[in-house]
Amino acid sequence: MLYDIVPISNEFNATIDAIRDAAKNFIQNSNHIPHEAEMMIQNITKPNFLLHFVASNLPLANENRREILEIDRLDERAERVLRTLNKEANFQELKNKIQNKTKIELDKQQKDYFLNQQLKNIHEELGAESPDKEIKRLIDKAATVKLSQQARESFDKEISKLKRTNPASPDHSVVYNYIETLLDLPWEVYSEDHLDLIEAKKILNEDHYNMTKIKDRILEYLAVMKLKGNLKSPILCLVGPPGVGKTSLGKSVARALGRKYVRMSLGGLHDESEIRGHRKTYIGAMPGRLIQNLRKVKTANPVFILDEIDKLGSDHRGDPSSALLEVLDPEQNSTFYDNYLELEFDLSKVLFIATANYLQNIQPALRDRMEIIQVDGYSVEEKLQIAQKYLVPKQIKEHGLKASQVKIGSDTITKLIEEYTGESGVRELERKIAALMRRQAMDIAMDEKLNKDIKPDRLHKILGAPRYDKTMYLEEKIPGVAVGLAYTSIGGDILFIETNKSKGKGGLTLTGNLGDVMKESATTALSYIKANAEKLKLKLEDLDQLNIHVHVPEGATPKDGPSAGVTLLTALTSLLTNRCVKPHLAMTGEITLRGKVLPVGGIKEKLLAAKRAGIKEIILCSKNRKDVEEIESDFLKGVKFHYVDTMDEVLKKALVK
Repeated sequence: MLYDIVPISNEFNATIDAIRDAAKNFIQNSNHIPHEAEMMIQNITKPNFLLHFVASNLPLANENRREILEIDRLDERAERVLRTLNKEANFQELKNKIQNKTKIELDKQQKDYFLNQQLKNIHEELGAESPDKEIKRLIDKAATVKLSQQARESFDKEISKLKRTNPASPDHSVVYNYIETLLDLPWEVYSEDHLDLIEAKKILNEDHYNMTKIKDRILEYLAVMKLKGNLKSPILCLVGPPGVGKTSLGKSVARALGRKYVRMSLGGLHDESEIRGHRKTYIGAMPGRLIQNLRKVKTANPVFILDEIDKLGSDHRGDPSSALLEVLDPEQNSTFYDNYLELEFDLSKVLFIATANYLQNIQPALRDRMEIIQVDGYSVEEKLQIAQKYLVPKQIKEHGLKASQVKIGSDTITKLIEEYTGESGVRELERKIAALMRRQAMDIAMDEKLNKDIKPDRLHKILGAPRYDKTMYLEEKIPGVAVGLAYTSIGGDILFIETNKSKGKGGLTLTGNLGDVMKESATTALSYIKANAEKLKLKLEDLDQLNIHVHVPEGATPKDGPSAGVTLLTALTSLLTNRCVKPHLAMTGEITLRGKVLPVGGIKEKLLAAKRAGIKEIILCSKNRKDVEEIESDFLKGVKFHYVDTMDEVLKKALVK
């Protein structure tokens, strides 16, 4: 075949050089062409021979080879060979890339398989379970656990995910921990209730003195359950001063019902996740403390004490008291949703007992969902019985003593109660008894002469000087001083209200760390006196020229509340009319500008405080009569009550003519 002669040009030479370079790269990337061909291409000088050599070594079909040979012009043939060479080079590069990727993935799989086999062998050598054995153990465990339908579906889903997850992956431990939690929960596992009411009553009376209301409420619950066979557990809230046995009552209730006992302190809790749990995708996620405690006791119907519910807090992390709304609502808690489980759990069989010191500190919506039971403080007589039956034997045992080595008479305990404790409960009393036991134990351990009988005259040597002196309330009164009754953090207490006057411009000064409500009561009392100056035989112009100072002693202690209204009125009227308040008299009640006296709360605590202080007469609102009638008459022996409805009646009964 004759070929057109192509004059040597720069473009043709450039094409030949490009073919030479492309051919070298193609040979280097090809596994089928020997590398000696690269040297041959370098040594070929004739263009037409170079084109034939390259074309013959390309992996082309015979038809494509013939098409190249049929091109007459050498420059056109060179361009066709270059295009074909580049196309084949790109194809070869893509092919190599795919092969390398596949090889890398295959190598990784082989590596993972090899490492997993090594890990399995290591587990076997250490005696630990291999991942496969762990999964089998979980499946076997699930077969013996009674799961709800939702929990069963969730388990199947998560165990399938666990099988697909590499044991070295962080997700493996997350899924594994979730499944463990799921299987450890008491799904529809309930302890059997003891429905023997006589035995339950006996247990409640053995463990706690008095507390008639709560004992009756538990026995009512048992009675209905015995008759009906099934009953939603009530949500009880025990409200009362510290140390009266609210928390420990839960143990007695659990023992009487034959149920497990759980206590969860809510004091200072701010994080809503403590109730509802964390999302399981977070690092360190766990269920809420409700679910954690149920997992621990392994029953879905324990007696669950929610301690200090009035001390819940709230901040940017949420409002736990709002999260408790679902828990403590009998209509909702059968489908309680925990964020970690992402499932509903039935809490309706749990007997929740909440405890609180101040009812007003509980969120109103939460308070509405609970049955409030007031647990009052103890009288001196009750404390004496509690000390003799419970506290003294308990402390003898806890201090390693024998009953024959200690004797504490009722006169000693009475002195402890009256002169060394000032609380409504018995917590401080128990600490004082413990101090006596420690001294007795020290004498025995040092082989000193043992005096097993602790008489009242030994208290000063062991405990120091008495802290409380009730004679201070019986001192000779001067005009402007009145005694009120208050409800404090330790229960009922006595407080003095002192007033003084000086020449001035009608100003009113209030000191003693008073709250806003108490300040308003003082202003209301003074306004009432000015409005009724003529009736009280006072001159209004004289009042406008007096500065009045009201002080409540123990200024370091915050004081607030409306119940000091009648006491403030009596003290101010006594000051301005120069008439003394009757001795041995105390009072409590809220006042209004219209001259009415309104009822207040905490009556039993206040009356017991008055009795401890030696008060003989007490002024109360007539609507508080029902509260007095609920208290055993023996506890109030020697105290006279005056029931009033107006401020005029208060002043008539309180001031000496």
